[in-house]
Amino acid sequence: MPDLDLAHVLSYGIPLSFLAGLIDAIAGGGGVITLPTLLFMGLSPGQVVATNKLLAIFGSASSTYQYLRKGKIELNLVWRLALVALVGSALGAQLVLGFKNQEAFRLIIAGLIVVVGILVVANKKMGLENNYEGLNRRTLLVGGLGALLIGMYDGFFGPGTGTFLMFLFVRFLKFDFVVGSGNARFINFITNLGAFITFLISGQMVWAIGLAMGVANALGSTLGARLAILKGSTFVKVIYLLIVLLVVARLIFVHN
Repeated sequence: MPDLDLAHVLSYGIPLSFLAGLIDAIAGGGGVITLPTLLFMGLSPGQVVATNKLLAIFGSASSTYQYLRKGKIELNLVWRLALVALVGSALGAQLVLGFKNQEAFRLIIAGLIVVVGILVVANKKMGLENNYEGLNRRTLLVGGLGALLIGMYDGFFGPGTGTFLMFLFVRFLKFDFVVGSGNARFINFITNLGAFITFLISGQMVWAIGLAMGVANALGSTLGARLAILKGSTFVKVIYLLIVLLVVARLIFVHN
């Protein structure tokens, strides 16, 4: 563990982790807050990534539970897509070993997320009604391909994964933003769990920080999920667009 006064974790790590959990449960993007926070504490890059997965397990589990208990997750679909995303994540982790120009990749992803935001703004009705077609051939093909590609991106690079998952469910699978958020949180929980097991073996997790921030993240996620369900798709859509801006800013200006 780095030479860090635990009071630092309590003074800024806890409230920032709570805030990250809150926004992540609504629209994804919590890592935009937690990753820079962990870096500011003086952790090494490996410790940052591993510890972030530890605390993310708490948040994604609690938000998934809230959406699940209110029937806002399409379980028959997301179980299948989560398994595909796990395979993609493993492939992406292998690909990153041979990739050299991460700066160019960062800018490409930022550009794609800007396009996602523009499409959401341009289509005022997108995600306000649930027009999911059911578990048909198109759903499995489009959802499976999307989950595989997003899973690969998550294993390869990471920032903005929740943003892309939300877009997949709302734009291509025609869910409203509330159910889309619930579906995305479920898949994020499964992929976080897979990454957590991998990083557990590496021995780089800073348990004292990860557990303390994880509890705060879970509390924020619980509140965020309840707000999303209570306020509805219009509210989630607005928060989603704000998260798009935050993710783009992180990709462009924060290089760790």
